[in-house]
Amino acid sequence: MPFENNEEGGDKGAGRKRNPWGSGGDGGARTPWGSPGGRSGAGPRGEDGPPRGSTTPDFDDFIRRSQERLREMAGGGRPGTRFGGGGRSSLPNLPWLWIAGGLLLLAVGSTSAYRINAGERGVVTRLGQYHKTSSPGFHLKLPAPIDHVIKVQFENIRTTEIGSPQGTAENLMITGDQNIIDIAYAVRWRLSNAEQFLFQLKDPDTTVRDVTEAAMREMIGRATLDNAIGPERAAIAEEVAQRTQEILDSYRSGIRIQGVDIRQADPPAAVDEAFKDVSAAQQDAQQFLNQARAYAQQVQAQAQGATAAFDKVYEEYRLAPEVTRKRMYLETMEQVLGKVDKTIIEAPGVQSYLPLSELQRRAQANRAGASQ
Repeated sequence: MPFENNEEGGDKGAGRKRNPWGSGGDGGARTPWGSPGGRSGAGPRGEDGPPRGSTTPDFDDFIRRSQERLREMAGGGRPGTRFGGGGRSSLPNLPWLWIAGGLLLLAVGSTSAYRINAGERGVVTRLGQYHKTSSPGFHLKLPAPIDHVIKVQFENIRTTEIGSPQGTAENLMITGDQNIIDIAYAVRWRLSNAEQFLFQLKDPDTTVRDVTEAAMREMIGRATLDNAIGPERAAIAEEVAQRTQEILDSYRSGIRIQGVDIRQADPPAAVDEAFKDVSAAQQDAQQFLNQARAYAQQVQAQAQGATAAFDKVYEEYRLAPEVTRKRMYLETMEQVLGKVDKTIIEAPGVQSYLPLSELQRRAQANRAGASQ
């Protein structure tokens, strides 16, 4: 049914009732549907909605006012101005947004690219778990804190000293013959697997030291004191290196033993002087034995030469016994009489004794007097 105004008296607005949409019949008030109060057209009102024939609700105005409120809250401007900027045509905070975005991109780029130098390896962890191992060169990864790179020196030879070659600290061990030895040595090692080196061992240097010392004590316990300080030092060092490598491989340590060098192997300082005396006596005894062996070899060579000469004479004697016998007699007399100052000649008509030595002394005396 259409809305009607009940007019009483001469004043048209005095007895006018308010319509059911909350305003009078004047054209200034609005209904909830955005149209002025009173009738909105000639048609009757429906049961559950606006009057029939009314226009579409004005949602554009509601959206416009909501955008203005949002701009006021974001930009701090006045209502009715674009982006809250008092009539400006751009956001006042736009440069700060560009700066913030640039800093964010710079942070992501600086944590996503990394370089591994020569002789190094880069172990990449993703969320704390091992991901991969990078070789030397330029690489990319996910930005921090997702990925993290740990650089390790891979090809450097590292040296661990055990004991003191200068004697400042003793490193005593018991040999197989129940003697005590002060030994100092060094183990050289390098990395073979960067992942295992970082995650399998808590303290690699201490582990290498302890394993090498255990292997050295095992080898020294099998050797005698004389061998440990003398001829078997190189063999002991090689066995220690092999045993140390076996133990480290069982730990999955990622370490490769390059060698073990024994730098000192001496008795303890308290008995060092006495041991030096014993060692000197042993060296003298060895020297005398060497001299005796040399003399025995010389005499044996001479005897073998004399035997060979006698064999030759015997062969000559068998061919001509008389001639060989006389020759042997003359050679023997020549050797005997050649060392005396007397000459005996047995021949008819010849004086049997000639004082040659006296004649020689007189001749020397005459020459001495003439010279004066």
